[in-house]
Amino acid sequence: MTFRSLAVAAALILTGCATSTPLQAPDAFFQRLSSLCGQSFAGRVVSNDPLDADFAGKPLIMTVRDCSPSEIRIPFSVGEDRSRTWVISRTDAGLRLKHDHRHKDGTEDELSQYGGDTDTAGAPERQAFPADAFSRTLFLGKGNPASVTNVWAVEVHPGRMFAYELRRPNRHFRVEFDLTRPLS
Repeated sequence: MTFRSLAVAAALILTGCATSTPLQAPDAFFQRLSSLCGQSFAGRVVSNDPLDADFAGKPLIMTVRDCSPSEIRIPFSVGEDRSRTWVISRTDAGLRLKHDHRHKDGTEDELSQYGGDTDTAGAPERQAFPADAFSRTLFLGKGNPASVTNVWAVEVHPGRMFAYELRRPNRHFRVEFDLTRPLS
């Protein structure tokens, strides 16, 4: 056997030893998010839309909690308002983001459970969720046709930053949370 033949054989053997399959982007994203479970972080509005002034002037806190292999719930507080929870769950085709809005007594708000499913693989650090049919119907029924084109995105950059974003024509909202400083 020549040296070249030995080198090719060794490369094939070593390639065969590396049998672990890299995680698909939605799975890697979900794993990154799961690694934050049980922790809270402070955030700040980084977009400059005048519609965000109420959020920009209040403490913003998110807590990654209620983590299971199929769903992660992330309560998002704006000052004293604790009515919002982002719910990210696995689907057969990728991931789903829903917004669970509750009143102080725990009853569900009439504008709740809107969101969408990923329609591409996304990336391990960023997943986008275009408004689904339920959300579009809800928004139209509530007289908010601009929201039917909503696309939400969530980013997880371990050890650095978590972001939540909303985009549609003429609207951009983004809040970023500092993952280097978990809250006690």
